[in-house]
Amino acid sequence: MGKQMVWEEIDRKAAEILDASDEIWGCAETAFAEEKSVKVLCDLLRKEGFEVEEGLAGVATAFKGTFGSGKPVIGFLGEFDALSGLDQEAGATEKKQIHAGAPGHGCGHNMLGTASLSAAIGIKRYLEESKKPGTVVYFGCPGEEGGSGKAFMAKGGVFAGLDAALTWHPGDLTRADTGSSLANYQVAYKFYGTSAHAGGAPHLGRSALDACELMNMGVQFLREHVVPEARIHYAITNTGGYSPNVVQPYAEVLYLIRAPKNKQVEEIYRRVNKIAEGAAHMTETRVEIDFVKGCSNLISNKVIAKRLWENLTELGAPEYTAEEMELARSISEGVGDSRFESLEKVAKSCNKEQKKEVLAHKGESMYRFIAPFDSVGIMSFGSTDVGDVSWNCPTAQAYVATWAAGTPGHSWQVVTQGKSGLAHKGLIYAAKAMAGAAVDMYENPAVIEEAKAEMLETLEGDTYHCPIPDGCKPRAIGMTK
Repeated sequence: MGKQMVWEEIDRKAAEILDASDEIWGCAETAFAEEKSVKVLCDLLRKEGFEVEEGLAGVATAFKGTFGSGKPVIGFLGEFDALSGLDQEAGATEKKQIHAGAPGHGCGHNMLGTASLSAAIGIKRYLEESKKPGTVVYFGCPGEEGGSGKAFMAKGGVFAGLDAALTWHPGDLTRADTGSSLANYQVAYKFYGTSAHAGGAPHLGRSALDACELMNMGVQFLREHVVPEARIHYAITNTGGYSPNVVQPYAEVLYLIRAPKNKQVEEIYRRVNKIAEGAAHMTETRVEIDFVKGCSNLISNKVIAKRLWENLTELGAPEYTAEEMELARSISEGVGDSRFESLEKVAKSCNKEQKKEVLAHKGESMYRFIAPFDSVGIMSFGSTDVGDVSWNCPTAQAYVATWAAGTPGHSWQVVTQGKSGLAHKGLIYAAKAMAGAAVDMYENPAVIEEAKAEMLETLEGDTYHCPIPDGCKPRAIGMTK
């Protein structure tokens, strides 16, 4: 009855949660500037009787809401930041900006944060009615896009004492995530030279732009000599001006270095630094290395992920109206053959029979099936700061279909569906699955002990070391995931 009571509570509070999701969609704030979104979520937590603490670990828009006492302590992770330049009219089936250049929720974090809050509200009711010992904590985690807010929070000890953490992410199909992701560092390289008239006295100048370009060329040659899974991305963010007849005295390039393990990222980072310093020597300029942020690889806990999968399966996917399916069809058909990419990726990790079942859904506009549980996991070549939580306690996440098949991430198509019935129904479905998995752990604490044993075995004696150096402060530079 405990689980059913929780699901009924989530349904009872659904209208308020969906309103909050839509309000956060509407204010669409980028990393570490999410003041309005934080207010929406904190007001809801206080209304529901949670004890709210803001400004965690010195991060202005990081907060938590706590209810209950004693063990186990289970956390739900919420996100609420948007992406720059993705403003879009809701429900439109073509790209249609209302405010050019404004942010938009192109990764569905308006749904992510509110569904996790909905799950926490459901668990609060469970703890009240069951009289069982236990604590539920909702974590408001800012700046996931390009800011690694959870890593700053983890560095400040925010997740210490958690017995387990649960989260989810919107997507185009439904599954329990058992794979890993790439750790990363984001670093700005700032070159300082000497200005001069490029025609009259070029010999007096020392070009920062030359240094920047030489660095980028040197990194191109490095790519052959790093682990195959590594990724080294860059963007020249400042070329020194618009005058070709001036020797540019300043240039800046922003790097994002990824690899499967923290130690591998650190090794590549040190090699990139040497290339930058070499470029500065060659051009007689000076380079400043400015560490922006970092996040750890994800240690997905399969014990808890299996509980998430069981609850997703028990609940079953939502039903959709004809109008909702028409929106899904328009979006899905508009992205062409790429709409099968996530389906085919999941199928690769299945046995022969499962693969046949998965690929039978090809051509559907909205994936309503739950992907088979994968004990090995699909490696993600993206990054998430959920990784830093996963090094502190057993952590698992689900993906739930909230948008049409093939919807590309970080796109106007995600934004346009963010207030639709597709989004709303997926949000509530995700909340129920997370809450159900939490009830399983409160009812049977042996699940948590099994999850902790798995975590220790996976880490093989390794411990958490936050990739962010002392003195580095949260800031938004580049919306990169």
